Amino acid sequence: MSEHVFSRGHHLPVVATGEGAELVDVDGRRYLDGSGGAVVTSIGHGVTSVVDAIAAQAAAVAYVHGTTFTSQALDAYADELAPLLPVDDPRIYPVSGGSEAVETAIKLARAYHLGRGQNRSVIIGRHGSYHGNTRGALDVSGRPGLRAPYLPWLAHAMHTTAPYEYRCPFPDDHPHGCAARHAAHLDRLITDIGPDQVAAFIAEPIAGAALGACVPPDEYWPAIVDVCQAHGVLLIADEVMTGFGRTGPWFACDHWNLRPDILVAAKGAASGYWPLGLTVSSGEVHDVVAASGFTHGFTYSHHPVGAAAGLAVLRELRHLVPHVPGRGHDLGTALHRELDRHWAVGDIRGLGLLWAVELVLDRDTRQPFPRQERIVEQVVAAAKDNGLLAYHSTGCANGRDGDLLVFGPPFVITAEQCAELANRCAAAVNAVLGA
Repeated sequence: MSEHVFSRGHHLPVVATGEGAELVDVDGRRYLDGSGGAVVTSIGHGVTSVVDAIAAQAAAVAYVHGTTFTSQALDAYADELAPLLPVDDPRIYPVSGGSEAVETAIKLARAYHLGRGQNRSVIIGRHGSYHGNTRGALDVSGRPGLRAPYLPWLAHAMHTTAPYEYRCPFPDDHPHGCAARHAAHLDRLITDIGPDQVAAFIAEPIAGAALGACVPPDEYWPAIVDVCQAHGVLLIADEVMTGFGRTGPWFACDHWNLRPDILVAAKGAASGYWPLGLTVSSGEVHDVVAASGFTHGFTYSHHPVGAAAGLAVLRELRHLVPHVPGRGHDLGTALHRELDRHWAVGDIRGLGLLWAVELVLDRDTRQPFPRQERIVEQVVAAAKDNGLLAYHSTGCANGRDGDLLVFGPPFVITAEQCAELANRCAAAVNAVLGA
């Protein structure tokens, strides 16, 4: 590894090739990609149709600025994607990734209210959430460990409760009354801040890596929508991890017929073949902002090669997304079979091809391992030694402690590979924690 790279790890292997749900390093070691990187690679590795589309567009024209030209690639992508989006009369603002998409969304919410003559500025996120690492995205995120070094710069967003069913903050009302309690908590927070000050509420329809594939109760989203609409607060759905088929339907919003005012997506949008993120506004939000002006922009937004990559990936996904529920059932069944009885496995949860395993010190009390023991990092390292790539997250239990293994493999994973993933995961857990 070059000494000139500001690396994100130590002694990393050097990747050579990838095909389907596998990666190979320069030494010939094969790895089952159980996480799609950071739950990014949906269509699998080595898909030549996408590579060819990127090359063709780059050969025709590699770059134009979004204020000077549009492109046939961008128009074609937007027109093909729009009918799949759970947003009324969607308007698509392409950027370079999830953090940029969130930054765009929160600025868009502010611009919308300004366009209506209202000086609303507060964004409400949820405790335990993650929406990106740029300053605004980190401000609306609710992960203390990521926020701590930058707290002097993070002072504007507020946070409410999250539907974390394994560790429900309202145990007396769980499971049938906790959705109403979450909605009441949000309503009270908006009222305390002042409804004329709150611009938007941002949340993942299904919590991604930060809380580990947490699926809310069915009553949660209808109750939250009612609160937002009652106060004129825009709803921003963060589908960076859950969008483009990851949880079964095209978007996690579809599980509850949720129609957000603004939606953000990335990761699966280009499946890692190009840095692509999307901010999608409703027609109503777009029209208000277009009339008053949107002071915002990025050098690489509305990129023609990014649009070509997105369109090629979208066409691959049309064949793969219908199979996600079935393959997700295979993965969930295999994880339960291998890990349900392990003394350190507190919960196995997920939907579609997004799954998480929460490791605990005590199953009865749900006590997490102390953070200083770095349990999940040890398990991920053991899995990698055994040829399985897993993603992980920490701090889910109390902002500091809590260990999650997160799996989001490419949609081309086979039933046999799902069984292999679970088997290797169990072997790694056993190697670190004993059987």
